[in-house]
Amino acid sequence: MLHQVSGAGGLGVVELVLGTGPVVAAVLWILVAFSIACWGIILYKIVSISRARRESERFIAIFWESKNLAAIHTASVGMKHSPVAQVFRAGYQELLQLTRAKRQAVGAEGGFSTDLGGVQNVTRAMKRQENVELTKLEYGITFLATTGSTCPFIGLFGTVWGIMTAFLGLSAAHSSSIQAVAPGIAEALITTAVGLIAAIPAQMFFNYFTARVRVLATEMDNFTAEFLNIAERHFLS
Repeated sequence: MLHQVSGAGGLGVVELVLGTGPVVAAVLWILVAFSIACWGIILYKIVSISRARRESERFIAIFWESKNLAAIHTASVGMKHSPVAQVFRAGYQELLQLTRAKRQAVGAEGGFSTDLGGVQNVTRAMKRQENVELTKLEYGITFLATTGSTCPFIGLFGTVWGIMTAFLGLSAAHSSSIQAVAPGIAEALITTAVGLIAAIPAQMFFNYFTARVRVLATEMDNFTAEFLNIAERHFLS
C-alpha cells in the first residue's frame, strides 16, 4: 500500500524526469543543452571581460604616466586582451605612416599635404579597431539574450504538450481521478521549471555583460578622443 502511494503521489523529480514521454524528454534535453552552453559562455565572458578591464586600466595608467609613444607602443604589445591598447596600436601605426609622409611632403610642398588625410586617417583607423574590439567583446552575449527570451517558451511548450497528453490518457482510461492525471501534469510542469532555470541566469548575465561592454566601449571612445587631440596638437599640426 505504501509503495502504491509513493508511485502515485510521491514520485521524486528524478523519477518524473525519467518517466517523461519522448516529446517532453526532447524539450528537457534542449533546455539542458541551452543551459550548459549558457554557463560555458558565462564563465568564458567573466574571464575575458575581467581580463580586458584589468589590462585596459593598466594600459591607460601607462599611457598617462609615459610621455613617449614608442615606449607606450612597446608596453601595449603584452596587452593583447585590452581593447583600449589595441585601439591605441591601430592609431599609432597610422600616425607613424602619416608622420613619415609628412616629412616627405615638407620638402616638396613646404608643409603637410591635406591630401594625405591627416587626423581623419588616424580617426578612421581607431574607429575601425574599436568596431573589431566591440565585436570580440560582444561575442556570445547575444546567445544569452536568445536563451533568456526563448527558453521559457520552449519550457511552456513542453508543459502544454505534457498536460495535453496527460488529459488524453485520462480520457482513454475513462477515469476522472486526479491521482491518475497528477503524475503526468507534474512531469509536464518540470519543463517550465527547467526553462526558467536556463533563462533567468542567462538574462541576468546578459544585462551584466552588456553593461560591462558599454563601459569598455566608452573607455575606447574617450581614449580615441584624447589620443586624437594629442596627435593633432603635437604631430599633425
